[in-house]
Amino acid sequence: MHLDWNALGEVAAVSVGVTVAVVVVFALGVLGVARVETARDSGSGDALGFAQAGLCFLACAAVVAYGIYLIVPQFR
Repeated sequence: MHLDWNALGEVAAVSVGVTVAVVVVFALGVLGVARVETARDSGSGDALGFAQAGLCFLACAAVVAYGIYLIVPQFR
């Protein structure tokens, strides 16, 4: 059996990189929600927090949807 270690290393590196990126983007979305809650408690509006949270969660959902698209053969 022949194993292409170079390809395995590339897949592992990309997987770790994408995982870290999705976690960071999700954390930024949670930060946006926290900014909205803090602004709501102080009595001021924070539309930027809503926009930040929405964009970050949308990006996470897009990555998840793309992963499902790649895994499920009926979608291709």
